[in-house]
Amino acid sequence: MIKLLKIGALLFCLCLICQQLQAQENAITIEEAYKLARQNYPMIRQRDLIAKTLDYSVSNAAKGYLPQISVLGQATYQSAVTEFKLPVSLPGVEFPSISKDQYKVYADVSQTIYDGGLVRTQVKSHEMNAGIEGQKLEVELYKINERVNQIFFGVLMIDEQIKQNQLLKNDIQLGISKIQALIANGTAFKSNANSLKAELLKADQRMIDLQASRQAYVDMLALMTNQPLSDSVIFQKPQPVTIPVEISRPELKLYAFQNQGLDIQDQLINVKNRPKFNFFFQGGFGRPALNILSNSFDPYYLTGVRLSWSLSTFYTAKNDRGLIKNSRDGIQLQRDTFLYNTNLTLKQQNAETTRFQQLLATDNEIIELRESVKTTSAAQLENGIINTNDFLREVNAEDQARQSKILHEIQLLVSGYNLVNTMGKAIE
Repeated sequence: MIKLLKIGALLFCLCLICQQLQAQENAITIEEAYKLARQNYPMIRQRDLIAKTLDYSVSNAAKGYLPQISVLGQATYQSAVTEFKLPVSLPGVEFPSISKDQYKVYADVSQTIYDGGLVRTQVKSHEMNAGIEGQKLEVELYKINERVNQIFFGVLMIDEQIKQNQLLKNDIQLGISKIQALIANGTAFKSNANSLKAELLKADQRMIDLQASRQAYVDMLALMTNQPLSDSVIFQKPQPVTIPVEISRPELKLYAFQNQGLDIQDQLINVKNRPKFNFFFQGGFGRPALNILSNSFDPYYLTGVRLSWSLSTFYTAKNDRGLIKNSRDGIQLQRDTFLYNTNLTLKQQNAETTRFQQLLATDNEIIELRESVKTTSAAQLENGIINTNDFLREVNAEDQARQSKILHEIQLLVSGYNLVNTMGKAIE
């Protein structure tokens, strides 16, 4: 007998463990919702596009160190050419004449020796542009958290309301049981029971509305996360979060990246003002070639070191730096405006958090008082001291008090997560 009891207890424990594992598999946390919604957001694929664009751009810029090859050709006709004449004619001596139509085809190969840091700065510019685009994507992805909050806490609110609605139905059913006993004893009218039954049906209707609203929220989250969420999925109530002390939104990092990008643009101005040196080799075929006295098609080549220094860039350097300063001032203006609006939002959210804390401080006391009154009214209904309307009034009053507490608890939790989201600390 004892052995059978042990086996039964073991099987019972195994069943409990299996139920807990199944519940965990059919549950979702807000952190998982953030992660899945972020991964499923269509714009997340832009990250790969940014990486590919960076690879192509850097690869193209680095090719500036490779030999640059150009093939050129020209055919010209001149109105006059160089002629050789002597004041006297010499018998048997004839000077060559040069044709007025001339042809040249040649290839020019140059190898950079010193480019003033142009290629290196261009690579840095491409990398910074990729960083800026990536941070813009982070700003967009960060907005998903707010949408997840609305849906996730909306479901939590409905779940609590469903629980409270079930408690309301239990209280009404209790009243129906008591009034039916009075009707059986002939001390109450059937209409009294009908009044309670009508309220029970209203509670059933509210349950239908709540379940339909919950399903709508679940369907929206399933679409955002691309996960098959059933109507029985459990939304785990998150713990209150710690509010960060400093604003660390992705927008601030974007402004920092944009300023760094302007620093690189300023470096490019200096680079363009520097001289460049390269080795070159030019080889071709033409008439005339290097020997202008020859009127035949001949090959030729020349090689050496070339200096190029565009002084015209100094004309616009001052204005270019002025444009960069204007852009920097614009970024600072955007940053200041963002912080101003964010601080206004934080003031409002902090005030809401304080209000919900104060309301919750008295909710339990109100519920205790309402519950006491309801219990008394149930006994009075059973003894025929009050009617069903009086009993329903007290039942509804307690239900309203509990609904208010549910609302305040979820609102306090939501306000905390909204504060964290506004401050910018990752909740993932």
